[in-house]
Amino acid sequence: MPKLILINPVEKKSGYLLSSFSTFAPLGLGYLAGVTPPHWDVVLKDENFEPCGFEPADLVGITGFTSSINRAYELARLFRSRGVPVVIGGIHASMVPREVAEHADSVVIGEGEEVWPRLLADFEAGRLLPLYQGSRLDGNAPWPRPRRELFHPGYLWQSIQTSRGCPFDCTFCSVTRYLGKEYRQRSADDVLAELETIPGRYVAFVDDNLIGTTASSRERAKAIFRGMIEKKMKKLWWMQTSINAAEDPEVLDLAARAGCLFAFVGFETIDEAGLKQMHKGVNLKLGVEHYKKAVRAFHRRGIGVMGGFIVGNDFESSAYYRRFARYLLHSGIDICQISILTPLPGTQFFEAMEKEARLVDTDFPGDWRKYRLSRIVHRPAGISAEGIYRGDNYIKTRLYGRLPFIYRMVRSFFSLGNFRSFYGVYRFNRALHRSWLNSFYYHNFPATLEDLQSETVPAGVPGGKN
Repeated sequence: MPKLILINPVEKKSGYLLSSFSTFAPLGLGYLAGVTPPHWDVVLKDENFEPCGFEPADLVGITGFTSSINRAYELARLFRSRGVPVVIGGIHASMVPREVAEHADSVVIGEGEEVWPRLLADFEAGRLLPLYQGSRLDGNAPWPRPRRELFHPGYLWQSIQTSRGCPFDCTFCSVTRYLGKEYRQRSADDVLAELETIPGRYVAFVDDNLIGTTASSRERAKAIFRGMIEKKMKKLWWMQTSINAAEDPEVLDLAARAGCLFAFVGFETIDEAGLKQMHKGVNLKLGVEHYKKAVRAFHRRGIGVMGGFIVGNDFESSAYYRRFARYLLHSGIDICQISILTPLPGTQFFEAMEKEARLVDTDFPGDWRKYRLSRIVHRPAGISAEGIYRGDNYIKTRLYGRLPFIYRMVRSFFSLGNFRSFYGVYRFNRALHRSWLNSFYYHNFPATLEDLQSETVPAGVPGGKN
């Protein structure tokens, strides 16, 4: 029986990986294991829990994000030096396949599920190709099932994916190039059948947009939620969706009844010029002034809101960061995920920064480890990297300082009206706080004394200015 080792590499534990509450199983590897012929012995090595060392195998498959690709190359060298062929796939390999080909015997571009059995057959026949182009899964046919028994038992959330592709074309995101603009949806029946096989109560829908943006996609989401209610699954879960989901009361009502704890919404920025630069059309259409209204729509159903925001755009300023911090504190958004704008390979933003010679960390592949959404790797216009780091620290000081944090959590508790959603909100806040405290810029670029004194405790907080 030939042996296949699948590896999820982790170069540095940072960000979400620092907390078990915000860490997720490598679903892509689970899918590959699910389509591997049964005569293969499959082992999954997950460096979220322990480092991977050499062990005998016939073939090794490694995935990798941009920030972890150097660890993938290190592991590839380890196995190849012992005569074990290595295949590398994933989003980074799909964006820069020529680079990855220098470190692997074969590279898989795009979605791997349909091409993986052919790759394995070619390997067994002694004709492994240097490059395989995966085709996109058809949303009209049942999808393969991931082999969940191979995932480490330490994961709280069981991940499920019900759609792929994104019709939006945000400049900072590579999802459209990786998975296509067509929003491919599995049928509600197929999704419900898989949900019934998932052990435990806690589920993460890892779709980029579970509800979608069209009438048909919303009806499919409603069918999924109704099925979860009718089948009495009693799952507790969270999802990613767009701000326009708040415009459909029925979909939110059903989501709440089906067990939705909170939803991730990509607000990105409160600056309309920034939204235009990012091509964030759906947010522009509704308008920044409607952000709080959308949050209240989720809260009325007891669903928490995790807001995704980005700092590091051109021409930001200390005045903007102070305004942004005040806004976040009083927005009602329960969880604030604030990332630093990063030109990831395959994005329009990367291509623009490369064309304008504004990338500052270009010693690839080594510098890819800096492309982790927490470092400035390009030259912003109108503001220094140090200014952005200090601004980010200022905002997070306003969010996680003792009195503001208590204020936000008390507000969330009463806004949500149920302890289950509040507990999820609280735990994710603690995970993001820990991530910030472990960032390289937390100690290196503290907010200046002038910034901290400008508003010791924001208005409206107990003890603050009114």
